[in-house]
Amino acid sequence: MSDYRISLPAALKVAVDAARAAGHVMRRNWRSPKTIHSASQHDIKLELDVRCQRLIERRLRSVFPRTPIVGEEGGAGDEGGPWRWVVDPIDGTVNFTYGIPHACVSIALQRADGAPPQRGAIPETAFKTVVGVVFDPFCDELWTAIRGRPARLNGRPVHASDRRKLTEAVISLGFGKRESVLNHLLPAFDALTHRVRKIRIMGSAALALTYVASGRFDAFIESGVRLWDIAAGGLIVECAGGRFWSEPTGSDRSYAICASNGHLHRALVSVARNHSA
Repeated sequence: MSDYRISLPAALKVAVDAARAAGHVMRRNWRSPKTIHSASQHDIKLELDVRCQRLIERRLRSVFPRTPIVGEEGGAGDEGGPWRWVVDPIDGTVNFTYGIPHACVSIALQRADGAPPQRGAIPETAFKTVVGVVFDPFCDELWTAIRGRPARLNGRPVHASDRRKLTEAVISLGFGKRESVLNHLLPAFDALTHRVRKIRIMGSAALALTYVASGRFDAFIESGVRLWDIAAGGLIVECAGGRFWSEPTGSDRSYAICASNGHLHRALVSVARNHSA
């Protein structure tokens, strides 16, 4: 199959298959001792991250062998073309390592808008997600989306919440890994905590986005989050009737983001802009 005439339903099918396969490995190893490749103050990298990404890569390349893969654990293939997969094999690794069952697999297919079917340097901002899959193996919840169609949870359409007052809203925040990001977002936490019903910090950006899409959260704000954490979930939010704003914060594919139900977007995107790093 040509990389330039990708069937989006076919892409969704193989992405779901890959996400479920990696999720099965996560679930099977949840209570097992973890082999840590590297650790910093606010992040952990596991041997299982690499194993799950390699499994995902094999599944994706069995159907789309020439489409490059960008992932948290490195990439595969030449990124010069207008299509690419974006993969986070375990989003919420710290949760997973500590035995907290709130982590997921995130897989997105992106297309460069207006890009001709030829090799060459394509700006990062040209890529838009056209297929998104997020799988939570602990709750057996699978979110899927194809751009222009409704977002679905386990096959049923989902929609962002209809809440319009900040005083009734549940807002999720993510604090990233860098000290500069933490220092910028702490004032946002202080500013919002007195204006909303509750703030939640759950530890998985991809799941926070799907929770916005499902109406469980009314918004999610984070700065310094990486492309593979948000590529699938951002599309799922949009296909569920919400709004997703992102802005690059560095050359390392890091972003400041605000996802919301749409009604609260204007008030909250200013918070995201003012407290990005």
